[in-house]
Amino acid sequence: MPPLKIMPKKKHLSAGRVPLILFLCQMIGALDVPLDPKLLDDLVQPPTITQQSPKDYIVDPRENIVIQCEAKGKPPPSFSWTRNGTHFDIDKDPLVTMKPGSGTLVINIITEGKAETYEGVYQCTARNERGAAVSNNIVVRPSRSPLWTKERLEPITLRNGQSLVLPCRPPIGLPPAIIFWMDNSFQRLPQSERVSQGLNGDLYFSNVLPEDTREDYICYARFNHTQTIQQKQPISLKVISVDELNDTIAANLSDTEFYGAKPSKERPPTFLTPEGNESLKEELRGNVLSLECIAEGLPTPIIYWIKEDGTLPVNRTFYRNFKKTLQITQVTEADSGNYQCIAKNPLGAVHHTIAVTVKAAPYWIAAPQNLVLSPGENGTLICRANGNPKPRIAWLTNGVPIEIAPEDPSRKIDGDTIIFSNVQERLSAVYQCNASNEYGYLLANAFVNVLAEPPRILTSANILYQVIANRPAFLDCAFFGSPLPTIEWFKGTKGSALHEDIYVLHDNGTLEIPVAQKDSTGTYTCVARNKLGMAKNEVHLEIKDPTKIIKQPEHAVVQRGSKVSFECKVKHDHTLIPTIVWLKDHGELPNEERFSVDKDHLVVTDVSDDDGGTYTCAANTTLDRVSASAVLRVVDVPNPPFDLELTNQLDKSVQLTWTPGDDNNSPITKFIIEYEDAMHEAGVWHHQAEVSGTQTTAQLKLSPYVNYSFRVMAENNIGRSVPSEASEQYLTKAAEPDQNPTAVEGLGTEPDNLVITWKPLNGFESNGPGLQYKVSWRQKDGDDEWTSVVVANVSKYIVSGTPTFVPYLIKVQALNDVGFAPEPAVVMGHSGEDLPMVAPGNVRVNVVNSTLAEVHWDPVPLKSVRGHLQGYRIYYWKVQSSSKRNRRHIEKKILTFQGSKTHGMLPGLQPYSHYFLNVRVVNGKGEGPASSDRGFHTPEGVPSAPSSLKIVNPTLDSLTLEWDPPSHPNGVLTEYTLKYQPINSTHELGPLVDLKIPANKTRWTLKNLNFSTRYKFYFYAQTSVGSGSQITEEAITTVDEAMASRQVDIATQGWFIGLMCAVALLILILLIVCFVRRNKGGKYPVKEKEDAHADPEIQPMKEDDGTFGEYSDAEDHKPLKKGSRTPSDRTVKKEDSDDSLVDYGEGVNGQFNEDGSFIGQYSGKKEKEPAEGNESSEAPSPVNAMNSFV
Repeated sequence: MPPLKIMPKKKHLSAGRVPLILFLCQMIGALDVPLDPKLLDDLVQPPTITQQSPKDYIVDPRENIVIQCEAKGKPPPSFSWTRNGTHFDIDKDPLVTMKPGSGTLVINIITEGKAETYEGVYQCTARNERGAAVSNNIVVRPSRSPLWTKERLEPITLRNGQSLVLPCRPPIGLPPAIIFWMDNSFQRLPQSERVSQGLNGDLYFSNVLPEDTREDYICYARFNHTQTIQQKQPISLKVISVDELNDTIAANLSDTEFYGAKPSKERPPTFLTPEGNESLKEELRGNVLSLECIAEGLPTPIIYWIKEDGTLPVNRTFYRNFKKTLQITQVTEADSGNYQCIAKNPLGAVHHTIAVTVKAAPYWIAAPQNLVLSPGENGTLICRANGNPKPRIAWLTNGVPIEIAPEDPSRKIDGDTIIFSNVQERLSAVYQCNASNEYGYLLANAFVNVLAEPPRILTSANILYQVIANRPAFLDCAFFGSPLPTIEWFKGTKGSALHEDIYVLHDNGTLEIPVAQKDSTGTYTCVARNKLGMAKNEVHLEIKDPTKIIKQPEHAVVQRGSKVSFECKVKHDHTLIPTIVWLKDHGELPNEERFSVDKDHLVVTDVSDDDGGTYTCAANTTLDRVSASAVLRVVDVPNPPFDLELTNQLDKSVQLTWTPGDDNNSPITKFIIEYEDAMHEAGVWHHQAEVSGTQTTAQLKLSPYVNYSFRVMAENNIGRSVPSEASEQYLTKAAEPDQNPTAVEGLGTEPDNLVITWKPLNGFESNGPGLQYKVSWRQKDGDDEWTSVVVANVSKYIVSGTPTFVPYLIKVQALNDVGFAPEPAVVMGHSGEDLPMVAPGNVRVNVVNSTLAEVHWDPVPLKSVRGHLQGYRIYYWKVQSSSKRNRRHIEKKILTFQGSKTHGMLPGLQPYSHYFLNVRVVNGKGEGPASSDRGFHTPEGVPSAPSSLKIVNPTLDSLTLEWDPPSHPNGVLTEYTLKYQPINSTHELGPLVDLKIPANKTRWTLKNLNFSTRYKFYFYAQTSVGSGSQITEEAITTVDEAMASRQVDIATQGWFIGLMCAVALLILILLIVCFVRRNKGGKYPVKEKEDAHADPEIQPMKEDDGTFGEYSDAEDHKPLKKGSRTPSDRTVKKEDSDDSLVDYGEGVNGQFNEDGSFIGQYSGKKEKEPAEGNESSEAPSPVNAMNSFV
């Protein structure tokens, strides 16, 4: 039968977490019966020690002694004590009490009694009906901090360089004291490779120096347990030099006895501790191994450590006390061996070998574990320990050596193992295993509890587990039973047992669903069975959608002072409510108004350097947590460089160094160096050089005689820093100029002078004081020597008395008090110009067309130009008639042709005109004499449009046209052309009539026209060359008089009189209504129609079939502005012809004649002639005109 396992109850955990359920395991698990109220009511358990005082228990004699012993069990155990191996009857000692429900002893020594009285070895026993557990042997000792014994310490006097050991020898306390050396002011004495404290507390000097002299070398012993410090008597040390020693000897001995002291010689090392060449060291396993070597010598020796036949452990080796102490932590038997310390100085070396042996107090390999069995089962208790030397194993049962304990036929002892077979419930007991050697012991309690219990499920019923999809789900089923129950899981009410092909069944009863899906939702049943019965429990599982961040915050780089926003959008299960928290560098956001959080955004305004870091959006629900982070990098222009320094100062170079300022998170790309010349341009900074952002030095080239200051600016991708503080000033030595003036020119301003100009050097370029210029000149084509003059720092020199316009060679050289600049370059100039002397000859004119003529001429001799030839200039003018000439002055026009051209074109001439012209040569001084005038005629051209067109005296079937001739006939007018066409009521154009009129006419009457019809006229003049521009006009004939007379005859008849009276009355009423509406601000219907349609019905006649098309004149049909009127004489000037038919309405603003006929008002306009015969119009009837008013 397998051994019994007891499953403890697990506290309810939130869904999705792995439950940490403890269970009792056969033989090897150190487990307890679960402390579940359902079990503790009727389940017994042997005692278990849960807390006890340390084996070596040092107590403070000023406080009560408390010896701890706590245990658990069912029923609760009772406690008893032994002292020094015999029963300790606490009832007989009034100072000793035991805490209720505990085995802890309290010994009251504060009011009376002494701690020394209660020194001894104590052991606690906890016992109930199932067995007895015992504690360790607890050795109780009061701490001690004895005083130093009185002693007289003589002052110590040493010669410089000698070695010294100042002994401490503290009193033996419990526990041992901590030693340190201080002076009277409680300041620790400085230690070094030369002076150091040993492990025994002594102070070692490898060699003494005069500064070691002092009278207060004090050794202190601190006893931490009692919090007291004991002080040794101060030790006085005086170190005297050789000179002081010789003075002392000379003062006490005669001259014949004085030989003089010699200084301490340098010497090789010797060990102060340990002594000899070899020593032994023993240490226990697990402790810290400390090896020490302190040497003396002059100069001070240095200590080295090695391990013979091995290496020092890497992670456990440490050097202390200036390498004089070697420490190895957690020492093991493998660390045994020979360790060698070596002391060296320039005069030699010395070795010492320490043989290390590592012993071991007992330590567990397998400590015995509590064993819970059901009746009839088998089991074992194992107690295995190791140590050096090998520990001895002893078994006890209920605190009694097993050899003298009552017999138990179900157990068998085999060294470190007890074997149980076919156990019975009455044989429950607590077994103790004691492993001991000369360095210590181990004691372990392990009970054997024989129980017979049906299964019990300790997990609460109907627990609801909520798990995120695609994550593991753990459904708890903490159980208990003896024998160990078997566990099965079922899903749903009729489901079969779940198997491990999809699920994981843990030994502690937990069901694991490795990847929970939506279909994992449901009710699960846990069933526990053993031979004594069965138990079951239901739990419920819900699967939730995971929380996701669908819009993560993005990394940002922003400039200081700006605003940044991080966005974080979260998607989650609708049944879970997430909380979104923003973190900065994994901590809370700063509590500042600059940080604001709304639903999805974190906004930081006025960003500062401290705001840089990692910002995390964390979304938490009760089941999961997701987060996303973004890094904010705050950048800005760099801080200015500082600590500018000038080094390697030479005549023409210097090295500038600086320290970069903070780059403000944007790497510096370059440094810009500027200079100021305090001597010549104080306060003005000039660019000197640029270097890469990785450099902090620059070699700068300098100019002579400049008082330099430098400053540096740093630049990154954000921008440029403010300038640094200026460097110190550096004045370079003066030198001769290294360049000459530029822009040297020689030009005369008068016919007899030469003006030499140049761009002077600035102060920076002068290179020294006393800047002047040597000006030199001579004729280019002559044999004269150079003429030179030295002038002050000016920019012009005038040479007088020169021939007119002669080429000169010129040079200007700079000089100062130190010397001359290099030889200057020679430039050519000319003396002053004079007016040309000769006019161009052989002027010829070729008329190209009516507006263009070509002129040719012969060039003048170059010598006669007497200057730089700039070109030829043509003056030309039109000859006016005698009448016009009297009224207006003749206007001459000028055209200039550059260079040596001998012909040119005259554009823009007036056709059919007589012109004159002359030609002149031009130089820098002015114009020469004019050539003789040359006349020419331009041929005819097309005329301009007639100056005006007006229509007068409209009658029933005729219209009279009056016009003014073209202002520019551009030739002899041959005739006028008049084209006209009617416009019907739908604004369609009728047939076009073409009429020729003699050129001498300015008035023409058209007859046989249709009555009350609108006509459009196109009128233009012609010469022999062609037709000119046209002018347009429109007009309407009057109502037919014959029809009017016939209407009168009809009206004399009686039957018509009544009808007309009714019509007249109706018209009168309508007129009255119309005027009333008008006075009230209403619109006429015709106005509404006009606003709505804007003459959409005007259509031109189609060219192909002669039918009427849509008439459109974009220029002629514009809305008339309110209040506009046409001149009463019907005259339309050409320049006023932008007004169109629509501008004046469609008869709306017309007038009635005395006879009742309607006269429309129209304006003339120049426009292109339409296709002849393809347009016609038909005017609206008088009735329509009347209706348009109603």
